[in-house]
Amino acid sequence: MKTILLFAAFSLFFVSDTFARGTSTKEPVRQMPSALESNRQAMEGYAVEYDNLRPISGAFPRDYRLVQLALLLDTSNSMDGLIGQAKSQLWRIVNELARLQKRGEDIRLEVALYEYGNNSLPVTSGYIRQVVPFTRDLDKLSEALFSLDTNGGSEYCGHVIGSSLNRLRWNSSDEGLKMIFIAGNEPFNQGTVSYEVACRWAADRDIVVNTIHCGDYRLGIETWWQRGALLGGGNYFSIDSDRIFRGYTTPYDDDLNALNQRINKTYVPYGKRGKQNYARQAEQDVNAAQHSAAISAARVATKGSKLYKAAEWDLVDALDEEQVSVDKLEKEYLPEELQEMSDDELTSYVSQKKQERVKVKQQIAELSKKRDDYIRQKEKEAAGDETLGSAILKTLRTQAEARDFTFD
Repeated sequence: MKTILLFAAFSLFFVSDTFARGTSTKEPVRQMPSALESNRQAMEGYAVEYDNLRPISGAFPRDYRLVQLALLLDTSNSMDGLIGQAKSQLWRIVNELARLQKRGEDIRLEVALYEYGNNSLPVTSGYIRQVVPFTRDLDKLSEALFSLDTNGGSEYCGHVIGSSLNRLRWNSSDEGLKMIFIAGNEPFNQGTVSYEVACRWAADRDIVVNTIHCGDYRLGIETWWQRGALLGGGNYFSIDSDRIFRGYTTPYDDDLNALNQRINKTYVPYGKRGKQNYARQAEQDVNAAQHSAAISAARVATKGSKLYKAAEWDLVDALDEEQVSVDKLEKEYLPEELQEMSDDELTSYVSQKKQERVKVKQQIAELSKKRDDYIRQKEKEAAGDETLGSAILKTLRTQAEARDFTFD
């Protein structure tokens, strides 16, 4: 009876009009043991009904330096502007994350992408698709963002949150940073999977749910977007998703874009997918440049950061991380001009490319710092003019510091 009375009292919770934009709930709502057990049982029931809510098995990472972001984006008909903001602000977000450290060490970053609310997706999935699981391959993530199309639809927030909780390999360390960012514009309570159960389940696992309503701030409160953040221990924002954002033009953009050509020449594709991934890198350069010179410069800054890694296809990074050895390479997959080199010659060649990259990265880092300082001032002047990127950046800073991550 007490549990019933407590739930009834909580359901009458009234959100005050004095909440400011971007309100933070700071601490997730902690449940009584019986409520937590009820949430677990509910999630198990959903997993029986939907394949994309069944927990995955296998190894999960355990790393106190790991930062994980799951982006859940509404791709229904009205969300073209939201997808555009995601494409244009990805590199600014990553550049801010590149400043993060834990115990004086650089972080590791993994980002996953889901789309939901798209009627071209199967109804049996809840109109949800995992576009990219957790990855550190930022070119792959960019390619996925540019592949998204809008259509439909029926937006089931509880379902997509639940799917991301059970179908991604979340960090098992209690010192890492685990965040969900869900953005959309329809009522948060749609669908057969309860958003309350999903958000509470996330909070119990130290996965923070941040909600971004694309539309009027008060309407987002009335349609349960703020309550989703409350239950998930995260922040609630409202944004103008129709705003076209082409980045902040700075005095350093042209020089950074010129350095892009130089750093690209230091990559040495290897392996069966090396050339394909090398081409993907170039394609994402083009995608950024098509937005604006400012967005292109932001991507160059990312490529010069410690978070941009290509060890799966670039021989310079692969040898540096000791993922491969020259004597065991399948040389037929190397660029044609390298295939006849001896092991010693190839080692020397890669070493030279590494030295060139180090020099170019130093130049990029110097320009990027000046560029970031310039942009932060512009962001202060534009305070209150929220976009997807600005909402994510504000949340990153506060939630990272709460988990003892620091910015250099």
